[in-house]
Amino acid sequence: MILYPTRPTLHVALAGAAMVASGVLFHRHAPAAFGGAVLLALAVARGLSLLAATRLRQAGFEMAWTESRRVANVVVGEVAVLDVELKNRSKDPARAAVLRAMASSFLDVEVIPRDCDLPPGSVVHVEMRVTATRTGRWGLHGLALELRGMPLGGEGLFETPLVFSSPFGVDAAPRALSAMLRSPRGGRSGRVTDSGRSARARGEGDELRELRDHVVGDPWKRIAWRASARKGRLIVREMERQERDIVWLVMDASVDGWAGPPGKAPLDRAVESVAAAATKHLARGDRVGLVLFASRPRAWIKLGQGRPQAALIASALSGASSTIDVDRSALEENDVAQRVAEHMRPLVRDERTLLRALDKDRLAKLAETVRLRAPFAARLPYAPSPRERTLRHYLACFGIESPPRAEGERARSESELGRMLMKLVDEKPRPTIVTVWAPAPVTTGLVAHAVRTLRARRTEIRWNLPEVLPSIGAGSAESPVAESVEAAVRLRVTAEHAREIAALRALGVTHRSVVIRRPEPGATATEGESLQARSEP
Repeated sequence: MILYPTRPTLHVALAGAAMVASGVLFHRHAPAAFGGAVLLALAVARGLSLLAATRLRQAGFEMAWTESRRVANVVVGEVAVLDVELKNRSKDPARAAVLRAMASSFLDVEVIPRDCDLPPGSVVHVEMRVTATRTGRWGLHGLALELRGMPLGGEGLFETPLVFSSPFGVDAAPRALSAMLRSPRGGRSGRVTDSGRSARARGEGDELRELRDHVVGDPWKRIAWRASARKGRLIVREMERQERDIVWLVMDASVDGWAGPPGKAPLDRAVESVAAAATKHLARGDRVGLVLFASRPRAWIKLGQGRPQAALIASALSGASSTIDVDRSALEENDVAQRVAEHMRPLVRDERTLLRALDKDRLAKLAETVRLRAPFAARLPYAPSPRERTLRHYLACFGIESPPRAEGERARSESELGRMLMKLVDEKPRPTIVTVWAPAPVTTGLVAHAVRTLRARRTEIRWNLPEVLPSIGAGSAESPVAESVEAAVRLRVTAEHAREIAALRALGVTHRSVVIRRPEPGATATEGESLQARSEP
């Protein structure tokens, strides 16, 4: 049984320690004695509280899910309601106060009610309203509460955590894919038929797509002579052909994009934008593939159609937010081992087993056993040693997030983007649309070569720059210095954005703005900067 001091208890303990230190420093016996008495009283109260809580827990005070499932599939921003049972099988009454959820920092959890009475042999239902603020797989570990009305005292001084015997997971999917993922169709009816709405692409056809300026290589039969006479320059007709597109969505998932509040960071917006594009193309019957990369490849989803492909894309985008790999995490191996041991403590029946696992090799072996109770079956993370991979795998399977590494991946991800685009050049069937979500390349070597090669093969390239300005915040500065810093950051971001647009135009990419609308009713549209490269004959 573990007890943690509440905030008032911590403040009283700090005050007592300060009084003892000041009394010793100034050779005053009264303050030192009074502070020592306060600390002694807190120590006695903790011992009594621990004894009472242990006795209550051994008599049958526990918490359990009423859900039969172990993972809740939710949508970012929506509220999911879960039910929990608090059981008091002991002969003593108890009062659970200040109920607080122990969950991932990317989950907002409201517990209703906050206080409840537990008579002997009673069961009380508690409602947990869970809202995910970021796409990913996050853990819901248990409840922390203050046990009041205990016969041996310690009223409201300490709180005890109750961990679920079967840990729960929350799989948060992008909002844009929610309508397709929740479609009731199944089996053969869930497949997209060939008679669905076809895509519109350039080529020989009967329907006019647009009028544009003549470029070298355009056939003379496409020249619109009347329009050319009015404009005073050669204008050609771009026709449309009816066919389905082969679409590849390429996203940079570097940790640099997580800068900002959850849900508003550039990578959060990129995930929603990718999901919206996938929904749009899958709904009209296109074959869609997904590529996620950072300093190394992270996911490669082959071409597919319909709702099964939407589920694969949603799963890959959920994994894009993971920073558990050693090259993306700020945690060293010792920090990872400490988190594993702390989380494993309530799940191991015999605490002496955990004490014997202080060695990291033994801890890794014990983690492999406890991991079987995890809600997620996560992929094996990247780490230099098998032991560290095992420990990081434990955190990933229980949905315990890791802080991202401060050093960015921009330089390495740029070269990886070039390799991914060159790999698409050799893909069969030939891509008709490649949409990229990434910063503009600083050095236009391999990326420029890949763009030129794709355009030569009549592949349409679209480029979306990260939305950085919304993640900075507007009007949040509380002092003149903070306002000046925020203004300087905004000017720098604006200048960098202009440089990126110029760099992409140098690659033959033209700039335009697009609006990506969410599928659910009542949702607001998200505007992003899109750069489109038109393939020239």
